[in-house]
Amino acid sequence: MIVTFDTSILVRATKRSDGPARHAINALALNPNHVIALSPFILGEVGKVLSYPRMQALYNLTPDEIHSHVDFLRSTARIVEPQRGLPVVLSDPNDDPILYTAVAAGADILCVRDRHFYDPVVVAFCRGEDIRIMDDLSLLELLSVPQTWR
Repeated sequence: MIVTFDTSILVRATKRSDGPARHAINALALNPNHVIALSPFILGEVGKVLSYPRMQALYNLTPDEIHSHVDFLRSTARIVEPQRGLPVVLSDPNDDPILYTAVAAGADILCVRDRHFYDPVVVAFCRGEDIRIMDDLSLLELLSVPQTWR
């Protein structure tokens, strides 16, 4: 299975995390039958978002820890270069590069929590590309990973 993650999931999957986002990343990274597919855009967004003051207040990560997290993601993922396409995520065009990363990777699943991805237009587009949209909890259930973080 090939899975592309949205920035918001990857931000919540830092080394200090023991929540569902980190469990999903680990479950995929440790199984050679699965592939995490990301793009330079997504990796750049993760580093940028983790550096925001409100995220610093929440996670209290040093610049080195942010860099390590992005390196960890890069080392566990297949990096693809998405093609630009017509806008699909009309309520937030900044999400289109994430969607097109999934397309370029031939992803089976786009793992997101952002409500923009659940818009009927986006869901229909993904269905046409054979991409299922789900959140990290649903992905863990699909992978049958025990929910130890509760």
